Amino acid sequence: MIENWKIITVIIWILLFSNVVLFTQDLENLTFGDDNSLDVATWNIEWFPKNGQVTVEFVTEIIQQLDLDVLAIQELDNTGMFDQMLNDLPAYTGYYESEWFAGLAYIYKTSVIEINSIYEIYTTSPYWSAFPRSPMLMDMNFMGQNYFLINNHFKCCGDGILDFNNESDEEKRRYNAAYLLKEYVDINLADKNVIILGDLNDDIAEASPNNVFQMILDDVGNYLFVDLGIASGSVLEWSYPSWPSHLDHILITSELFDEHENSDIQTIKIDEYLEGGWSEYDQYISDHRPVAVKFDFNSNLNGDMNSDGHVNVVDIVMLVSMILGTIDIISNADLNFDQQVNIQDIILLINIILS
Repeated sequence: MIENWKIITVIIWILLFSNVVLFTQDLENLTFGDDNSLDVATWNIEWFPKNGQVTVEFVTEIIQQLDLDVLAIQELDNTGMFDQMLNDLPAYTGYYESEWFAGLAYIYKTSVIEINSIYEIYTTSPYWSAFPRSPMLMDMNFMGQNYFLINNHFKCCGDGILDFNNESDEEKRRYNAAYLLKEYVDINLADKNVIILGDLNDDIAEASPNNVFQMILDDVGNYLFVDLGIASGSVLEWSYPSWPSHLDHILITSELFDEHENSDIQTIKIDEYLEGGWSEYDQYISDHRPVAVKFDFNSNLNGDMNSDGHVNVVDIVMLVSMILGTIDIISNADLNFDQQVNIQDIILLINIILS
């Protein structure tokens, strides 16, 4: 037992003093999804492909590395190059309807996602003000369960003031869109597993007088923005750094509340895996970062940081890396539930390994 303690202590000190070498990151180190979870993300990919073939190659590698089950995309501009990219992603296929004005699309893993139907809602002219791009609904099965995803791209811009007396006001248009989406789900998808996601172009953590999502936030028994903690937290975690603001959201219905208890929600900071950082990411890929959620249906072992079914030194490496800030912190890294991830969690993880 004492020798094990010594070995682990030496490993921790080696990690702490050599992190510059050990934790150098590139896209090969980018990860998110795994085989034990439903991994879903939203990504405004900014007029894909933003910089031609270079963008296609970047995005292809990013999707392969993230290993998502479903990716909801906004701002698909060139469908031909989108199809070309899918040819280089044999594990995936894609779907789009709109071939104009930065359309919506899905990319999904064919081995685990069974599609029942995909269609647009609110397509007629009375709804064009609220929805410049009609929401795209995916009815799908995953691990024998039925889910409904609704991909969105709300109207941008505005002055931050919600004017209920002006139907042309940008905030009012987003308010109308949020109201109509909630109404659609309440009427048509009651008791279903629903995930509403996309570039919603507004702040869910804004004060109530001007919060266009307030009617959803108030319905705490039926809806939850799983990224509310990100929106309320550090600017470093926000999805739109150039403003900065957090505009890309994932909303779930109460049928998924239990799954949320064992989930991980992140803004995936791909720019940190590029040598040129944000400047390179913004030039070649997008001005938005993806926001992703992992619903883990195989309750990981306590301390299993990498979801491989084992708790060992590799998990210590990951935990130290999170504390050093070289990889994103995941929800189950807070082993003692004190709302912090620090050396106390390392000590607890060591105790788990040695017990």
